[in-house]
Amino acid sequence: MNFVDEVEITVESGDGGAGCVSFRREARVPKGGPDGGDGGRGGDIVFKATANLNTLYHFRKARIFKSENGKGGQGTNKTGKSGRETVINVPVGTIFFDAETGLQLADLTEKEATWTAAKGGRGGLGNARFATSVRQAPRFAQPGEKGERRRLLLELKLLADVGLVGKPNAGKSTFLSKISSARPKIADYPFTTLVPQLGVVELSDERTLVVADIPGLIEGAHEGIGMGIEFLRHIERTGTLLFVIDANSDDPFADYQAIKDELYHYKEQLLDKKSVIALNKKDMLDDDRQDELLMEFKQTGLAVHAISALTGEGLTVLLEEVYGQIHCSE
Repeated sequence: MNFVDEVEITVESGDGGAGCVSFRREARVPKGGPDGGDGGRGGDIVFKATANLNTLYHFRKARIFKSENGKGGQGTNKTGKSGRETVINVPVGTIFFDAETGLQLADLTEKEATWTAAKGGRGGLGNARFATSVRQAPRFAQPGEKGERRRLLLELKLLADVGLVGKPNAGKSTFLSKISSARPKIADYPFTTLVPQLGVVELSDERTLVVADIPGLIEGAHEGIGMGIEFLRHIERTGTLLFVIDANSDDPFADYQAIKDELYHYKEQLLDKKSVIALNKKDMLDDDRQDELLMEFKQTGLAVHAISALTGEGLTVLLEEVYGQIHCSE
């Protein structure tokens, strides 16, 4: 499994280079004045959000990052070369916490956004900086400033327009594969989806939706039962929740209520999001049963659509409904 959404790392910026102690040596000037240059600045540690990543897996092997130190100053007032900064790519949606205090430090929610986690140490001043009318030949310089070292906890919350929630085998993976180019594993047993999946849906007029599918929720998920609860953070930032309900289960409405209960116990605010209900597997229902379910679910006050992720029936109308909810004016 290559999906990782939480990792602890250590970063250390470069030390500043030492200032130089030097004196001019010129013909006919045996005791020239001080000309020691300043040390170079140490390299920063910079994080950059990129759309090319959707997991923190690449940190599994590399946990310590160190930037280059600045070079020392030289004679003839030459400043030492600054250390190169270290740029570390992370997925869009990565949040940074101080590993010791738990304080949130940064949240990179846009592509190409950057955050400097540790600034390089300042270079030390050369002895030329300390010359005065009464101290014309200073024989000292400053050492370089130490770089910053800190432990960081990185947490990834995927950014998507729509979050799919439902019980295992409700058909969420089939739904995602039908509406996007995502190819999640699909089978007729629980927990086929082991990690969050992202899919981009292309509507007409070049409109798009980014949809996130998380592992199915079962009763008691908020208490650690099953596996979906650990991935619920990935729907916290979605604009709309899409409840995918197996219309062919023994009690679809009870399934819906159970999912709502799990969301409530995880984070009550999730239920404040705009929501749409998709009654999946309509291809397995007769017309009377479908009408009965639609009437039952209308009591929720939410938009309800009967669909078949397998055949594609009803998907276009459903997606237009979801898009409208996300982009409708407040």
